[in-house]
Amino acid sequence: MTFRRMTAALLLALTTAAMPALAHTELKGSNPAKGAALPAPPTQVGLTFTEAVTLPVDAITVSGHGDAKWAVGQPASAGTLISAPVQATGAAGAHTITWKVVADDGDTVSGTIDFTLTAPVTTTTTTTTSFAPAAQPQQDEGGDEPTWVWILIGVVVLAGIGVAVRRHRARPRRR
Repeated sequence: MTFRRMTAALLLALTTAAMPALAHTELKGSNPAKGAALPAPPTQVGLTFTEAVTLPVDAITVSGHGDAKWAVGQPASAGTLISAPVQATGAAGAHTITWKVVADDGDTVSGTIDFTLTAPVTTTTTTTTSFAPAAQPQQDEGGDEPTWVWILIGVVVLAGIGVAVRRHRARPRRR
């Protein structure tokens, strides 16, 4: 196999292998935001994604201190926005939102958002507030690398291939 054919085959393999990684939707923002410290529990959880998603059963769960589970109402979807009413239970401390959605390509994408309640939950009647996405983008915490990582890897690989081709062409040919 010639050097050009090997280079072309390698380039084709790398671009097709990176395409599925670039297709995944990512969590762009959340309310409450990742790492937020809240004086009172939220009445609604909101998630913003980079593309429209569909919701599987149990798309959103919230757990608190001592594995206390919050009551989560029916999630609603409006394009890239997902929201669900929640009713908090338990003490102050660390809490986790666990989410799961289905991307347009059919793959399940999931992650977690940690936040802290600085005061214990009181048993009062709460009303649902409107969803306002967080100002800071949040990355998917489900273990998938963000898209920019794959793009950077592709650029580095293509630059390496370019250097190899130039060196190969610069060598004098033997006859």
